[in-house]
Amino acid sequence: MVRLVKSLEPSPGFPEGDPIALLQERFPDAISPADKGNHTGVIVESDRLPEVALYIRDQLGYQYLSSVTGVDYLDDGYFEVVYHAYRLSGGGPLTFKARTPREDPVLPSLVAVWPGADFQEREIWDLYGVRFTGHPNLKRILLWEGFAGHPMRKDWKEPYYEEEHKPFKSRWPQGHFAMAEERTPWGRNVQYPPDFTPEGWTPEGDAALYEGLLELETGHGNGKGLRTDRVVVNMGPQHPSTHGVFRMVVTLNGETIVDLEPVMGYLHRNHEKIGERNTWLGNMPFTDRLDYICSMHNNFGYAVAVEKLMGVEVPERAEYIRVIMAELTRIVNHFIAIGFLFNDLGAFFTPALYGLEERELILDLFEMASGSRMMCNYFRFGGVARDLPEEFLPLARELVENRLPRVIDEFETYLTGNEIFLARSVGVGVLPKEMAIAYSTAGPVLRASGVAYDVRKAEPYGIYDRFDFEIPIGTNGDIFDRYKVRIEEMRQSLHILKQALDQIPDGPIQAGKKAYQVRVPAGDAYGRVENPKGELGFYLVSTGGPNPYRYHIRAPSFINLTSLGEMSKGHKVADIVAILGSIDIVLGEVDR
Repeated sequence: MVRLVKSLEPSPGFPEGDPIALLQERFPDAISPADKGNHTGVIVESDRLPEVALYIRDQLGYQYLSSVTGVDYLDDGYFEVVYHAYRLSGGGPLTFKARTPREDPVLPSLVAVWPGADFQEREIWDLYGVRFTGHPNLKRILLWEGFAGHPMRKDWKEPYYEEEHKPFKSRWPQGHFAMAEERTPWGRNVQYPPDFTPEGWTPEGDAALYEGLLELETGHGNGKGLRTDRVVVNMGPQHPSTHGVFRMVVTLNGETIVDLEPVMGYLHRNHEKIGERNTWLGNMPFTDRLDYICSMHNNFGYAVAVEKLMGVEVPERAEYIRVIMAELTRIVNHFIAIGFLFNDLGAFFTPALYGLEERELILDLFEMASGSRMMCNYFRFGGVARDLPEEFLPLARELVENRLPRVIDEFETYLTGNEIFLARSVGVGVLPKEMAIAYSTAGPVLRASGVAYDVRKAEPYGIYDRFDFEIPIGTNGDIFDRYKVRIEEMRQSLHILKQALDQIPDGPIQAGKKAYQVRVPAGDAYGRVENPKGELGFYLVSTGGPNPYRYHIRAPSFINLTSLGEMSKGHKVADIVAILGSIDIVLGEVDR
């Protein structure tokens, strides 16, 4: 059952006023203001971090931990971990930070306060080497056990390393390009740990992963005296229903799931390290490669974050174009998500092909505007790359006002009442409301659990505060509710699109002059958008130069997987496929 609500849920009983001032009043000896120019938030003494976090959650009402980011301040000799927490009633973040020396980086884990910190703390350990004491499962998550070093550290250099920042001198300004591989002598193209010898190397493999899972225990699996063994089974990474090279290590008692651990990183290419090598504008096409179904929305999130640092005002026409592209992207994503969910359930290809047909028509619009169907590279800081051709708006109106509403109704007629789908989805993969919040889930996964939270209303960006639309929320938090939320979100996107197409003005589409290079004022900023899969956020640190000092992505596909194990417990192996499909992940965004 899904219902529509106009606004976010109120959060009564929490104190009003500046949360930073309240924190400083409550913890005068543990809280200090950010001491870097134009940086946001407060610094929390590391030994008081769990106590302060509990106060933020329980007394100030910031129940939702959105993002956890590591930063290496090499010249200052410390790592900084940045937390962004939000109230579900809306508003901006409460940003708090903790620091630890680079020589022995240790911080308390906040998984006991916000379980959604689980994967994010593991990522920081993996890429920066910061140990989180009290973490229930601290091991690498994007790289493999035994990997030498922590590659997001500023002093870590990769094979074929040329320079810290682009454009590289080898390619600019003369333009005589030579691949790094050609300039590197054979034998120096890989790095080995100190004292490494092939003869003395013992691969660590999956020992850490299987630790504690491999004990075979007997039990009564069906409660009727049938003796069963507890066994561990791998699903993936080469599996047709894992939506890419993704692996699930499943502990079974008979055929019932008692535990599940996601294993990822097979597509990891250190997107963020490359992003810190790139120029600010050079990262725009790079964001296309995250969730490649939703490249327009990826552009949007990055542009919003950089524009916060730049203080630039986007022209009216460009704002409307951005909203049009974003909501068309939401419809594309949900058609694909629903189609392939049914593919996973056995309705081979028919629903997916129905969805793909509509996607192709929307991609025609993207190609008209940007010149590309998938990797659009269309947004720019302060606007968009080029104006809409005159054929765009009539075709968009035909789709939005006639074809797409009819197709969504047909889609629902064909699928919603299907008895096999109902048997496989109702009551399966339930994520209770409190757990959805605690695990930092976002988007349709969060809203299907009954949480009326949408970034477009909670912290409106662009011109979303001008549009009338409702938030679909579920009541059971199961696979069926996630499906229904996406159906209703497509209808709400059409409602927004009709308003935007009616109201779009003439005028410029770019603030200032176009430039291939920009310098962003020093400071830090967190910008976020309501991506079709959930909150897509970018945490950026600028030193005033042409390249980001820190470029971090809060990837909704990655964080939504934190709850997969809890959703799967008590179900059968066949149900995992449907539960994973209902989360809607893209591995390019998960692994980065």
